[in-house]
Amino acid sequence: MANEAYNNAMSVIREVSKVVTGKEQNILKAFAAVIAGGHILIEDVPGVGKTTLALSLSRAMRLKQNRVQFTPDVMPSDILGFSMYKKEQDRFEYHPGPIACNLFLADEINRTSPKTQSALLEVMEEGAWTVDGVTRKVMDPFIVIATQNPKGSAGTQLLPESQLDRFMICMSMGYPDLKDEIAIAKGRTQGMSVNDIMPVLDASGLVEIKKNVSDVFVHNNVYAYIVKLVQATRENVYVELGVSPRGTIACTRMAMAWAFMQGRDYVVPEDVEKIFRDVAMHRIVMNTKARVAKVSREDVLTEILGSVRQPASFMERK
Repeated sequence: MANEAYNNAMSVIREVSKVVTGKEQNILKAFAAVIAGGHILIEDVPGVGKTTLALSLSRAMRLKQNRVQFTPDVMPSDILGFSMYKKEQDRFEYHPGPIACNLFLADEINRTSPKTQSALLEVMEEGAWTVDGVTRKVMDPFIVIATQNPKGSAGTQLLPESQLDRFMICMSMGYPDLKDEIAIAKGRTQGMSVNDIMPVLDASGLVEIKKNVSDVFVHNNVYAYIVKLVQATRENVYVELGVSPRGTIACTRMAMAWAFMQGRDYVVPEDVEKIFRDVAMHRIVMNTKARVAKVSREDVLTEILGSVRQPASFMERK
């Protein structure tokens, strides 16, 4: 493993931790998703640090970031850009939208129209967008961090399963404990903010870290373990729609990124177990039987992780 890449990754974590207090696991998982080449959905109530986490990551990595507050009147052109006729030049000129960046922060993504969500979906899946028949590539790297409030359905449009599947992980920040909330109150009243974070990485450095992650070794037994966990979601009596093959790939990449964040160049089953809920939670759809029995997605995934046996051998490079 390249020590420089690992040290750079840890520098990002330390900087973000200055502002996002008491949420080290969330910071680690969010950054792991970034270096795994995925997009992030943060689902939680307002005021727990969703946007602060996204902005802090962007600043620590010196990425060009744009933020859009999604509302019902936001149109695809507000995201992708538009062409305007230039009379003096007798031609149309393209004006880029906020999607032309490294990190796109979509605040309250479920409050915009399905048409606008679909426009963002194309960019997330294809790595490009099309305006007036011209396709343009996203910047490298390109990350979408979207937030949504699961409470209160007034004025919201639920994300379809096809779009949820494009997010590598879905995580929840949760309320801080007593000690951490006191620290947050002290920090905010003393003026600590995202602007206090020092840029410690740039886009080229992030690309180098991603290359190191792609070199992390995964034993065939670990591949089999991941697939068995995924298949168990499809066979569970309480699940109507299980994790897709895209979810299998996401789980593998996240496990590789998590192993890298632990200072290893190989994946162990505990890496898979650590990130499996974040990868699978938003990808499964519960059936009527689950609702009647009051069985949650968390219950199902906990049962699956407890029932699928971990491999004993996973380090030999073949």
